[in-house]
Order: sequence, then C-alpha cells, then structure tokens
Amino acid sequence: MGLFDKLAGWLGLKKKEVHVLCLGLDNSGKTTIINKLKPSNAQTQDIVPTIGFSIEKFKTSSLSFTVFDMSGQGRYRNLWEHYYKEGQAIIFVIDSSDKLRMVVAKEELDTLLNHPDVKHRRLPILFFANKMDLRDAISSVKVSQLLSLENIKDKPWHICASDALKGEGLQEGVDWLQGISYFFFL
Repeated sequence: MGLFDKLAGWLGLKKKEVHVLCLGLDNSGKTTIINKLKPSNAQTQDIVPTIGFSIEKFKTSSLSFTVFDMSGQGRYRNLWEHYYKEGQAIIFVIDSSDKLRMVVAKEELDTLLNHPDVKHRRLPILFFANKMDLRDAISSVKVSQLLSLENIKDKPWHICASDALKGEGLQEGVDWLQGISYFFFL
C-alpha cells in the first residue's frame, strides 16, 4: 500500500499533512502571515496577539498544513519546546524593522536549533524577514547575516522578504516549503 500512497502523492491525488511550527518574537507578524495563507473567505479581519498558541490549517496543491502559531511573548517562549517533537517544519518570522530585538531573535533561534528535539533532525526552516513595508526595515540578506543563517548546515532553510499585511513574499515561502516538504514527507 505504501507505493500506491507515494504514487498518489506524486500525482497530486492525495494530500499529505505537514505539522508546521510558526515561531518568532511577539509582534513579528506570525499570526498575520498565517491569516494571509488561509483562503480569503476564511481570513480574519482583526488580528490580535496570540496568547499561548492557536492552530490553523491551510492547503496547497499537494500538501495540507497544520500550523501551530506559537506566542512570541517572553513568558510563553518556554512553551515552544513542548511542540518540537511533533513539528515537521518550522516557519520562523522576524520583524525586519526591529533592529533592537534582532539579538533576542538570534538567541531564540540558537536555543531552538540546539534543542535535543530539533538539533539532530533535518527539519526544513522557512524564515520570513517580515514588515518590509516599514521605513526602518533591513533587507532579508542583512537579516540572514545578523541571524548567522549561513551557519545552519544540517537543515534546509530559505529566507523570504515579506510584507504580511499585503501578502507579499508569502507565496514564495510557501512554494519553497511545499517543494521541500513534498520530498521530506512523502
């Protein structure tokens, strides 16, 4: 039966479900990004800060994503690790206009990458350098440098410049995640 499942997946006849953790500091735009990825008739008009976490689902042509939107507030970040084992991919959102907290974002990323439930797994990581519409935003290349992403050698990763309010850059990221996840999880 496994061969038929794979063949159906390759032909797009069966959708594979991927569990994605959406992480990043508070106010980076995680919930807004996830909201924009849902069909327009399912999008929420008023986005409020996530307390704890929420679960959202969206589909692409070949994959069904269940996204765990985790609060980025300092007092909730210690809860992230309880979901690492179940995660099959990570979306890490960075507020590219918040230069002061870029060091904190890097510390949280380093903590994530060194956690035993993440360290030895080839989890794909999609980075959104979000809020590119703001005047003080730095480029995704600069965000990549500040977070030392070039040092991530054991996991596939990709960074996209994004503006979650307009939805810019999100499709590029989802396309990458869909492509990499398709081969990881079939």
